[in-house]
Amino acid sequence: MTSVSVNTYTHSVTYVSDNILKGLKDILVTSGLSAAKLAGDWVVLHAGISAWLKSGHLKQVSLEIFDPNTDALIYRWDLDIIYSYGTGDGGFWADTEALKYNIRKAGLAPSQASYRVFVDAGPGRPAVDGWSSCSARSTDGFVRQSLGSTISHNGLATGVSYWRKVG
Repeated sequence: MTSVSVNTYTHSVTYVSDNILKGLKDILVTSGLSAAKLAGDWVVLHAGISAWLKSGHLKQVSLEIFDPNTDALIYRWDLDIIYSYGTGDGGFWADTEALKYNIRKAGLAPSQASYRVFVDAGPGRPAVDGWSSCSARSTDGFVRQSLGSTISHNGLATGVSYWRKVG
């Protein structure tokens, strides 16, 4: 008798990691920004996101869009990680249309804007080359808008929200 086993969690990690990065690219491009810097950092970003998803340490992936002259936040996008081991039905999906609709709703970023990706990966996380500590810019004067789940694969999902200026 021959037995075959597939590690579906590894497939889920890869699927969700790929779609998180694709979602960040969509946010940048639809916001009117170049994704060249993101593409240049893709390997390092994917390594960290995948490692921390796999270890269960990743809590959130964030994309800050900011004014490089003043260092002031313009928008911030958060992808909250939802772990629900063993409850997945094997289905997978990425709701890119909901994401794109809300990116357009948030509006174009100024042409001089810059961006960075950072994560919240809890204590005890494995070290990943190319990553360092940083602090998030203040969200004072901003309000958080939730979009709900946009990526899901076999019990591993992301909930997306963005921060916009009040008023």
